[in-house]
Amino acid sequence: MVGEMTPRRAVPHFRCVGVGAGPANLSLASLLHGLPDTPNLFIDRKDRFSWHDGQQLSGASLQVSLFKDLVTLADPTNPFSFLAYLHASGKIYHFLNARFEAVPRQEFRNYLEWASRRNENVVFGEEVQHVEFDGHFLVYTDRRIVSADNVVLGVGSHGWVPAPARDCLGRTQFHVADFASCALGLKDRRVCVVGGGQSGAEAFLDLISRPDSERPTQVTWVSRRANFFPIDDSPFTNEYYVPDHSDYFASLDRDTRSAFTERHVLTSDGISESTLREIYQRLYLLRFVMSGGGRPAFGLLPNRHVREVKGSDANGWELTLDHHEQPFAAETLACDTVVWATGFRPAGTEFLAPLADRLERAGTEYRIDQDFAVVWDGPADRSIFLQNAALQQRGLADPNLSLNAWRSRRIADRILGTRSPDPHPSFVQWAADLPGTDDQEA
Repeated sequence: MVGEMTPRRAVPHFRCVGVGAGPANLSLASLLHGLPDTPNLFIDRKDRFSWHDGQQLSGASLQVSLFKDLVTLADPTNPFSFLAYLHASGKIYHFLNARFEAVPRQEFRNYLEWASRRNENVVFGEEVQHVEFDGHFLVYTDRRIVSADNVVLGVGSHGWVPAPARDCLGRTQFHVADFASCALGLKDRRVCVVGGGQSGAEAFLDLISRPDSERPTQVTWVSRRANFFPIDDSPFTNEYYVPDHSDYFASLDRDTRSAFTERHVLTSDGISESTLREIYQRLYLLRFVMSGGGRPAFGLLPNRHVREVKGSDANGWELTLDHHEQPFAAETLACDTVVWATGFRPAGTEFLAPLADRLERAGTEYRIDQDFAVVWDGPADRSIFLQNAALQQRGLADPNLSLNAWRSRRIADRILGTRSPDPHPSFVQWAADLPGTDDQEA
């Protein structure tokens, strides 16, 4: 609590304090920027902005539309849009003439950094240590104390690896989030990429495409999935990534939500068709066109998971693989370097420990209401909002960029006491047409 040495009058007060300044909270910061009587502050412990910097590989692109930026789908006139960035940078005509099939990921990352730099309410190099409550939230950082009516969590995610690998991470075993800095000096090495999503595909493609001076001797790609599947980007599938479906999903029971997420994971975590095509073309060249001893051997091993990892940085690694359709046929794979492209999990929120027994849980997540506010025993006009960390309650769109601006708009409305109109309902009628409910538009 605020003690005698820190009187309340000396503590700056904000309508909203955000913890973290990744795309989720940058979206909210952009929507709140410049609003009168709405002082806000967004704090990030990193020294400077970064967004998947370890995965900014040549040729990597977004899997979503350029309109799914920080603000456009909530406020197309907002000065923090991607188009505003292109215009301010003097390259909007060049971008149009380039006719990218998808926005280069590095360009989108540069856009996000631009938005963070031009917003004076976004601060880097400051870490939130804990949050308390005494009628207002008291946010203690390593530099100061501030108070707030509302706190918004946007702490992002961290790389996840399965249990057999957790004691092996180091110089020659690492998560794909560190690929750019760790996947160096691999000439004449045997490399294994584990994970069948977009990140694994991009790592595999990078490795098999390297010049002779950097090329591994062997590159193997292992996936739990039955094949290397493309993302489902068709129109009706994309209806899962509109506000109407997010609200419908939240109304379902937990088991139904869980089954849906597992069944439709490829709508979010499949591989871009262009990436798959480039991989296949590269494999064709390696097998049938390129000559000489410099071409790497490759292996594609879907339908398997890693059961055991043995070895060391110095002596190499042996992975034991279990085949899902031939469980009697355990395989061993020898390699020198392992890249784990096995996904991400929400980062921890240990700084909320002083309030932990006041916040409701839903499985491994904080329970949230329709406005993404954590359900708790405090006043209704004091809220902790949750960004990008409610997949179990809000579905596959929650960690995705698709509903970033809409979610921030809903949070901003709650903070401001307003209510923006939602887009028209989905073309698809998701819920059962029960007696007494209004008919949807024909």
